Amino acid sequence: MKELWSKWIGTSLIVRILIFMVVGLILALIIPDVPVVTPVLVLLGNLFVGALKAVAPILVFFLVIGALANAKTAGGMKTVIVLYLVSTFVASLVAVLASYLFPTSLTLQGAEGVEQTAASGIGEVLTTLVTNMVANPVSSLVNANYIGILVWAVIIGIALRAASENTRSVFGDIATAITTVVKWIINFAPFGILGLVYNAVATSGPEIFTEYGHLVAVLVLCMIFIALVTNPLIVFIAARINPYPLVLRALRDSGITAFFTRSSAANIPVNLELCRKMHLDENNYSVSIPLGATINMAGAAVTITVMAMAAHYTVTGTLPDIPTAVIMSALAAISAAGASGVPGGSLMLIPLACSLFGIGNDIAMQVVAVGFIVGVIQDSCETALNSSSDVVFTATAEYRTWKQEGRKVDFSAWEK
Repeated sequence: MKELWSKWIGTSLIVRILIFMVVGLILALIIPDVPVVTPVLVLLGNLFVGALKAVAPILVFFLVIGALANAKTAGGMKTVIVLYLVSTFVASLVAVLASYLFPTSLTLQGAEGVEQTAASGIGEVLTTLVTNMVANPVSSLVNANYIGILVWAVIIGIALRAASENTRSVFGDIATAITTVVKWIINFAPFGILGLVYNAVATSGPEIFTEYGHLVAVLVLCMIFIALVTNPLIVFIAARINPYPLVLRALRDSGITAFFTRSSAANIPVNLELCRKMHLDENNYSVSIPLGATINMAGAAVTITVMAMAAHYTVTGTLPDIPTAVIMSALAAISAAGASGVPGGSLMLIPLACSLFGIGNDIAMQVVAVGFIVGVIQDSCETALNSSSDVVFTATAEYRTWKQEGRKVDFSAWEK
């Protein structure tokens, strides 16, 4: 059994999901309604969604507490952190704009019956936001009130910074343990995807993949736009240089490997080596690169925003007003910085953004499940954007410092 499990987790998650997606599609076309088979396959999808619903609230709670309690302030990192945060928020705004231009509707069970529960006006959203912020922390966990979970996690995490190192490490270890549980659940994602694809195709027909294709197109085009337009614009504003030699070098040397590893953490050594080749200061990039793998999450912000906007459009048939969408963008940017460092980790924070609209956990977790289906492409593009921009903004911050000090810079190392 141990050998079988090792072989299972040793196979690429993308390959496993692709295989089970194809199997689910074929079964849905051949045997769309068989008394014994159909309930079992549908149950696989429901169990996967149920496991995600169970672990998501506690994951967000301890992930944020652990991150804040154990966060270390590094000298000289102010500019890098600002660039990370600004780019993540801008990414959310780009995703909002794309959602207005190309609204996405999803096929979700029970979405038709909750039309009146999704908040759409700024007044109602702010009321919901403030009310949920002060909710009892225990009830927030039980009822999956992600706004309350986030607020209490932030408060407790900040308060624990004054605790002993042993106490802080306990919460860091708990966050790591919950992340490990998420990894276990995600390793069983192919079986859940099998059931979800089977149920979706058997119910709605093969046309469901047109819907998924539209969603993937919106996500990927947003990320390409950010990588080639908004990130270079931020670099130009911050450092007054031609950004494209730097951006293209980072995409080539960092983005491509990150696309296939699908892990910002696994791509840290690649980014460190790239910074060394570009003759950056090791004292800076040795801190900023690992930090970026944790908080520089423009791709995650895009995923959270687009999926939350799609959930709102599916439930109400409309999109939220602009002020509400901007608030949601800020929330998505903040929550993206806490995205779990596992493939598909950003998907677990979609319910947090959905809760701002008053969309229930049952609907939100179905959106998460759809995210795993399209994640074969989405997660690879997301990681490529996140990881390559770590190098881009590390180099930008350093050049800005050099320029302020009047030092000359040889850009040839950046362009090779």
